[in-house]
Amino acid sequence: MTLTKQTMIAQDAALIGRATTIQPSHLHTVLETPLNDVIPTGFDSLIIGMGCFWGAERLFWKQVGIYSTAVGYCGGFTPNPTYEEVCSGRTGHTEAVKIIFDPSSISFSQLLTLFWENHNPTQGMKQGNDVGTQYRSAIYTNSEQQKTDASASRTRYQQALNDNKEGALITTDIQTASTFYFAEEYHQQYLAKHPNGYCGLGGTGICLPPS
Repeated sequence: MTLTKQTMIAQDAALIGRATTIQPSHLHTVLETPLNDVIPTGFDSLIIGMGCFWGAERLFWKQVGIYSTAVGYCGGFTPNPTYEEVCSGRTGHTEAVKIIFDPSSISFSQLLTLFWENHNPTQGMKQGNDVGTQYRSAIYTNSEQQKTDASASRTRYQQALNDNKEGALITTDIQTASTFYFAEEYHQQYLAKHPNGYCGLGGTGICLPPS
């Protein structure tokens, strides 16, 4: 089968990658917190894909209760991929945002509401004008409770779409999180460094019903 931008690569055909990791060397540009895999005691994390990761990261760092955000690659096969490799469609990864949050200040359900209402989760391997498997909608969870809650929210949002005669099926991938690979330094908090840069976020205009 010929690989197209919207065809998911098979694991045995994915790029081999490398052993060297990309690790940001600076603090979060906005929140001034470390960009690493450490989850402080009492905090939690979530990884999401909403299309281009620049705008999605900005959406979450603006929220009260967010300790840190970082952009990277998740859900695919290639270890330690580069941005160019992810954009080739040959890694299986999606552009993702890792969110570390204080659940006493912002709940998991609030994060899910931001997720569903700020992109279009029915578009398959694209988001708006951004076409490719790396732009697919995704939620990567770190616990069975997160997965259960995320799946329940997907059901509620699908019903809301149906009730509003949207007629489109949600394509969001909900999986247990695999390794999150940090993106290159220049992508981290890109829209804080380039306030007029590209942001592809755009929702359906339909709200997520409460649980």
